[in-house]
Order: sequence, then C-alpha cells, then structure tokens
Amino acid sequence: MTTGVDDEIPHILDLLVGLLALAAFVAIVVRPLRLPYTVALVVAGLIVGIVASVTGYPAVDVSPDLVLLVLLPGLVFEAAYRLRIVELRRWFGGLLLLAIPGVVISAAVVAIVLSVATGLRPDLAFIVGAMVSATDPAAVIATFKRLAVPPALSTMVDGESLLNDGTGLVLFAIAVSAVYAPVSPAQAVVSFVGTVVISGGIGAVTGFVAARVIGTVADHLIELTITVVLAYGAYLLADQLGLSGVIATVTAGIVLGNVGPARQRAQDGTDPIDTVWEFIAYLLTAVVFLLVGLAIPPARLLDYLGPILWGIVAILVGRAFVVYVILGGASRLAVRPGMAERIPVSWMHVLFWAGLRGAVALAMALSLPADIPQRTLLQEVTFGIILFTLLIQGTTIGWVVDRTVRRDAVPGEALSP
Repeated sequence: MTTGVDDEIPHILDLLVGLLALAAFVAIVVRPLRLPYTVALVVAGLIVGIVASVTGYPAVDVSPDLVLLVLLPGLVFEAAYRLRIVELRRWFGGLLLLAIPGVVISAAVVAIVLSVATGLRPDLAFIVGAMVSATDPAAVIATFKRLAVPPALSTMVDGESLLNDGTGLVLFAIAVSAVYAPVSPAQAVVSFVGTVVISGGIGAVTGFVAARVIGTVADHLIELTITVVLAYGAYLLADQLGLSGVIATVTAGIVLGNVGPARQRAQDGTDPIDTVWEFIAYLLTAVVFLLVGLAIPPARLLDYLGPILWGIVAILVGRAFVVYVILGGASRLAVRPGMAERIPVSWMHVLFWAGLRGAVALAMALSLPADIPQRTLLQEVTFGIILFTLLIQGTTIGWVVDRTVRRDAVPGEALSP
C-alpha cells in the first residue's frame, strides 16, 4: 500500500522542477532588461500566485521549515565560505555594531513607530521589528554579486547580512516568547548573548574539525560531501539544542573557508568546493525568491496599507539611525582595531539603502503561532516591508552605487565583481 509520504513525492518533484524551469525562463527574459534577477523572480512568483488564485488552482503552501531548514543553510554557508577573515578583521567592529546593537535598535524603532502610529500593542509591534530588523543574506548577497563595488564594501555588506540574520532570529524567538510569558530585560540579555556565543562556538568547532578532516583526504567528491554535512549538520545541531542554526552555519563556513587547504585553493583560484557551492547557491536563491513571491498575497496587502506604510517609514528611520549615527559616529571616534578606519560617507549611503529583507523575514512571519494576537496584521506588515525593500530598494541600489561609490572612487581603485 502506498503511504501518504509516497503520494507526496511526485508532487514535491513536480514543484521543484517547475520552480527551476520558471527560474531559468525568468533569467533568460530579464538578462537584456538589466532588471535584478532576484526582483524578477519575486515578481514572477507574485504573478503565478495571482493567476493561481484567479483560476482557482491550489496555492503553493510555503512552509517556514522549507526556508529555514532546507534553503537557508546552503545559502548562508556558501556566502560565509567566500568571506576572508583578513577583510572581516578590518571591519570587525563595524560589523558587530550592525549585527547586534544595530538589529536591536532597528527592532525597537519599528516597535515604537508602529505602536504609536497604529495603536498596536508594544510587544506585538516588537515582533514585527524583530522580523524585519535584520537584512536578508539571500537578498543582499544575490544583489551585490552583480554590482561593481570595492571588495571591502562588498565584504561589509555580505558580512552584515550573514551575522545579523542569526541575531534577528534569536531576537524574534525571544519576542514571541515574551507574548506568552513575561521576560525580564536581564533574562532577555542572558538568553540573547548565550545563544549567540554558544551557537558561534558550535560553528567554530565543527568548521575546524571539517577543515582538519578535509586536509587528510585527496578526493574532491569526499571533500564536497563533508562541506554539505557541515553546512546542514552545524545548523541542525544548533537548532536541536534550541540555539541559532544560522549563526552556527555562518561561523562554520567562515572557519572552513579560512583554515586548511581551502584557504590556499581560494588564493590559487582552484577550489572545486567554491565552484560547486556557487552553483548550489544559485539554485537555492532562485527557489527562495520564487517562494517569496508565491507566499505573499498582494490583494490582502491593500487592507493593511496604513500599517505597512508606517512599517516602511520605521525601517528606513531605524536603518538610517544605525548606519549614520551609530556606525558612522563609531568609525570616527573609536580607535580600536577594526574601527580605526573611517567608513566613507558614500559607503554609508550604500549600507543604508542595501538593507533588503527577504526569505528569512518571510519564514519568521509564516512561523508565527496560530494563536498569537493579530497574527494576520503582523504577517501583512512584514510582507509589505519585504516587497518594498526588494522591489524598490533592490531595483535602485545600483543607481545609489553609481551616484556615490563609483563617483567617489579613486582612479585605478579595484571594484568587484
């Protein structure tokens, strides 16, 4: 007798093949249009969702576990593997400011604005803030791969999106828990810091072990298998312990990419791991952004247009404060290593406008408990903010780079890619 799981397999395979075929079609269509690939995928997903609702075709049920457990680990691992510690050390202080206090401050600004402007309960408003406070690694990294910017700026943007994503998820978990049971500030701080530190430790240890094991083998297929186990194993291990899988995977990827044979191969340009993972990340990115479009119901957003607009104002105000006041002020006042170099104002403009939200915020919104008060409002405000950052900021970030970074570039200065 065929089991229920067996019945689902053909449908899952059909969906996967259909998504990849649609992604390839969209890539071919948008290539001559100079439209960001990720934005085009979201639009395609929205169109498919609208057509399905009009024709009565069953909608695609996007599970938050699909995003968080299947797609996200591979995406963040590939990006973390390519980060070089030399560049991270150069801007480490700034990245920490953006990834930890920056996330908390952004969430607080969103909570205050939504609570004052819409009357939403402060604890519920803070949940929205937690969901949209962190920039999304899939959205940011996919966008910056096509822009010619200084490598150091690209490292800052990529590094922030990888590091603050984990802290955003931890903050979200604490915010949701606080709705059901009071959490004191001291408890929240201990839980937050403990989760970040222990998750990072898990990633560092597993990454180092994987690097040592890879150093003992000379078969690139075995090496690639180990990296897949590391990317998803570190995530699942931390997740099973109630910690942050994202932070564990990011740390593991950074360690593996900078320790052992991978480091030398990256310098020589002969790393098969990097080549294969670039392809894996491309596929995962395509599926992620199609799912973002499929999961967001555009018609319902109009019913919550007021709160959505206030949410957009809030994330822009919070982002501006974090980038220009916190990061900008610290880069001019601090003298410790990692913050000694002044961050150019043109870079701050890019950092401000590159605060894209995407799959992670979507997954958090979809994972909200069914009995949480005003669940639909919280979700729709988050969905509206995601669409604004992808469709407006995502399509204009190239213009911002052209008007700031490239205009101010020193003749002969290397730009990436």
